[in-house]
Amino acid sequence: MCGIDRARLNYLASKENSHLPPGVLHGNGRSRIFTLDEAQQWVRAEAGITPRPEQAAGEIVIVANFKGGSTKTTTAMSLAQGLTLRGRKVLVVDLDPQASLTELCGLYAESDVEEEDTVMPLIYGEAEDLRYAIKSTYWAGLDMIPAAPALFSAEFMIPSYVAKDSKFKFWDIIGRGLEPLRRDYDFIILDSAPSLSYLTINGLMAASAMVMPLVPESLDFISSVQFWNLFSDLARSFTGMDANKRFDFISVLLAKVDYGASSSAPVVRSWAQRAYGDWVMPVEIPASSVVGSEALEFATVYDIDKYEGSAKTLARIRDPFDLFVKLIDDQYAAKWRKV
Repeated sequence: MCGIDRARLNYLASKENSHLPPGVLHGNGRSRIFTLDEAQQWVRAEAGITPRPEQAAGEIVIVANFKGGSTKTTTAMSLAQGLTLRGRKVLVVDLDPQASLTELCGLYAESDVEEEDTVMPLIYGEAEDLRYAIKSTYWAGLDMIPAAPALFSAEFMIPSYVAKDSKFKFWDIIGRGLEPLRRDYDFIILDSAPSLSYLTINGLMAASAMVMPLVPESLDFISSVQFWNLFSDLARSFTGMDANKRFDFISVLLAKVDYGASSSAPVVRSWAQRAYGDWVMPVEIPASSVVGSEALEFATVYDIDKYEGSAKTLARIRDPFDLFVKLIDDQYAAKWRKV
């Protein structure tokens, strides 16, 4: 994580007046155990990762796809966790009434989350921004704004505002609410519903970049094409919308890829490459029993501290996620170096 060898780590940890946490000696004394927060301190100090300049606002990345089962929520959570492992401070925002991301963060939407804990007070006009909704999570460096089934109300409230005022910027509610928070976080990750809802539109318009997880199967590919057709049609119809809206990048992440002999992945991968070109990321997330089993326990691959299978099996799924996170982070690190 830090890019240094064990000898240097032990030297820095035991050095007099060291500003780095020493951890706890383990086993024969050659190893040290660190908390997640301590590990993040080491990464920020020693990994050589470009920090976000104080004058630069944090970046908003949305994970979106029409198709259910596209690993959208797992991708959003894994991206957020992975970014914290690179020393970033991250906020995740759940815009899906199904609240799967909320539950991955440790809250049960049906009993732990009230309407006032979600983005709804902002939608109702009762709050100027979303600071009121921020909650800490079990994961150091990661905060969240939860969702609940009450978010379905947004699909009725937002069009009612447009009916009263045709110039109402219904696509800018979430963006306006997130803007003051961008100074507090390096990244804000949005998880959207598997539909082009009003909240999804708000998320897309607020975001500076987008990641679309795409399972390389024919129905998933067709759904992704429909997504862009609908979004482009709607965007052209927005009266008074900022016509200069641009994403810093759009990345298509092939996920849950089956490498078996009978898999349709090679064919659909070629479709995606022809359709999306450079948008297709040079990393794929393989289908894995590791992700499947952990998902049942409301966890991601980064939550696994002990796996009953082989270390190679765990690395086979974790390494691509690490590379995916690095590719996203590196794009903005390059931008921040120019500030």
